[in-house]
Amino acid sequence: MQTTLTLGSIAALFSAMVVLAALPSVSVLAVSTRSASGGFLHGALTTLGIVVGDVVFIVLALWGLAVLRATLGDFFVVIPYLGAVYLMFLGIGLWRSLATGMTDEKRRLKSRLASFLASFLTGLFITLGDQKAALFYLGFFPAFLDVSQVSVEDTAIIVAIAVGAVGGVKLVYAALADRARTVLNPQRRRGLNRLAGGVMIAIAVFLVVMA
Repeated sequence: MQTTLTLGSIAALFSAMVVLAALPSVSVLAVSTRSASGGFLHGALTTLGIVVGDVVFIVLALWGLAVLRATLGDFFVVIPYLGAVYLMFLGIGLWRSLATGMTDEKRRLKSRLASFLASFLTGLFITLGDQKAALFYLGFFPAFLDVSQVSVEDTAIIVAIAVGAVGGVKLVYAALADRARTVLNPQRRRGLNRLAGGVMIAIAVFLVVMA
């Protein structure tokens, strides 16, 4: 395998990404609220969306943004706004939803697939909506490898590091939020749904402001 990464640089990169992923952020808030309002699997799917978005930006940072801009043209700058509209819609839905108990199994099963997809798209849009993340990675990776000589093997290793570091940390947040959810009664769950909805709406506004 042809790679310029050493064991030392891999360990340093992994440690740095774990610390960055653990810092309070919009993505941490999104994972926690989705898990707290819907359960661990929702937090895990939001995490998956975040990781997929991060992988996209990592590949772009290592191989350049020019190709994507040339391919998408003006549509490239619309992505944050599309994400904001979706998150606003999702937030309003959470705010208006009623807390369902374990006896409401039929209704819960009927909407499960759509709800799971919503959790994944939440994480994906939050990450893709922050296009400055790609510029961050452009400045971040040169500290660990020579980006002018990056190889496919280097890219694969870095993607694996990101999946393990970012995904692992976010899953911990999802598990903690889910554990807190299980001790809440239905009335408090409704309040939690409203809190989660408010967070989604706030994130949507944040994406528009930062675009």
